[in-house]
Amino acid sequence: MLELLLHGFAMAFTPRILLCIFGGVIGGIAIGSLPGLTATMGVALLLPLTFGMDTVSGILMLLGIYIGAIYGGSISAILLRTPGTPAAAATALDGFELAKKGEAGRALGISTISSFGGGIVSTIMLILISPQLAKLALKFSAPEYFALAMFGLSIISSIAGKSMVKGLIAGVVGLLISMIGIDSITGYPRFTYGNINMLNGLSFIPIMIGLFAFSQAFLSIEDMLKKVKVKQKITRILPTMSDIKRIKFTVLRSGIIGTFTGIIPGAGADIGAFISYNEAKRFSKHPEKFGTGHIEGIAAPEAGNNGVTGGAMVPLLTLGIPGDAVAAIMLGALMMKGLQPGPLLFKEQGELVYTIFVGLIVANIGMLVLGLLGIRFFTKIVSIPKYVLTPVIFVLCIIGSYAINNNFFDVVVMFVCGIIGYFMSKFDFPASPVVLALILGPMAESQLRRSLVMSQGNASILFTRPISAVLLVLAFITLCTPIFKQIKKKVKRAK
Repeated sequence: MLELLLHGFAMAFTPRILLCIFGGVIGGIAIGSLPGLTATMGVALLLPLTFGMDTVSGILMLLGIYIGAIYGGSISAILLRTPGTPAAAATALDGFELAKKGEAGRALGISTISSFGGGIVSTIMLILISPQLAKLALKFSAPEYFALAMFGLSIISSIAGKSMVKGLIAGVVGLLISMIGIDSITGYPRFTYGNINMLNGLSFIPIMIGLFAFSQAFLSIEDMLKKVKVKQKITRILPTMSDIKRIKFTVLRSGIIGTFTGIIPGAGADIGAFISYNEAKRFSKHPEKFGTGHIEGIAAPEAGNNGVTGGAMVPLLTLGIPGDAVAAIMLGALMMKGLQPGPLLFKEQGELVYTIFVGLIVANIGMLVLGLLGIRFFTKIVSIPKYVLTPVIFVLCIIGSYAINNNFFDVVVMFVCGIIGYFMSKFDFPASPVVLALILGPMAESQLRRSLVMSQGNASILFTRPISAVLLVLAFITLCTPIFKQIKKKVKRAK
């Protein structure tokens, strides 16, 4: 193993490979920071560039794009409350609030360091225990996937904001929207009203852009009309040592959570980010500060979503099963180069596998260096006058929504959701539960129905399988914990 690692370092640190990795990271950051251009889209768009490259250069460039894009989503999430990728939706909750206080540089610094920490944690776990971790993913069937989705949905109680009821209402609305389209089991169209654009359901990316970005642009117009001045002076670029000490355990825990989330096929970086955010809030001594510009609320989702990058490679390399959509493209790229991921890959192409491991480390280092060097450039965005920035946000929202499917209907969806998001913010309804429910709703519904088909209608299958039972218990605890805390506070006040 040590000999293979040394060979991997020798290969990854050649000038040609380093250029490919750093070029991929730069391209990934640029793509990730633009609303609507996801990491999956970035890797897919730039895949043709690797056709003329050798196997190592091409694969490591794609990994650089992947890591850069996941991190890049946090830039627009923090500065504009516009998540560049779905994985950055949780980062916007505290990142934008901290930026509004004039600490955009500090928020970006924490995001960069946390992203690096989460990525390194997941890569180390990938190197040390990838075969053992992959065995856990093999035990997941329909009941386990349903339980995982329910655990994810239970996090709504933690991101509901001031009102649990309003958060749950927003979550239910998201679940209802997720039911639009063709039924995954029967193939029957639901709630489409004869509109062919709705047969595949409503894409959650235009909805997310509308709820977060377009609505924020409307609020910016309102601020301009009222001549409200938001404090935007940047006083600090990098986080202090005390900041790093505060977030170190959060980053470690979230990196591990992200790794395990990435191992489970189909989960993805967005789920890893929300779960990490929820656990950080649960472990925090001051959970009430989350959503107000709390640095742990930035560190947790960023370490979590970057932790998924290494975790998603575990089932891909050891079993030939992609952990997420980006890993699926990576599978195609490997097969295009004449390689078949699976147990034999470690035996027959051990040098290549460990070069990929080292390449992941180098890509994360590249993301850290480029991210920190670019903070001064990124933070210039907040100094742009609102009458200039707001139209730019409108244009980016329209382009990002249209680019998903090259369909103007998605722009209409984004515009409608932007108006709804504006009124939601006015009445203190959180937008994050809607997005989370849209992501997890289809997974929960389809896997529940598959579970019932497996058991011939016997719902006890969800509780008799150990992994699904544990996840459902955790979901119940997660959902009820904030309620119990509120009751406890009321009792204390009464006393």
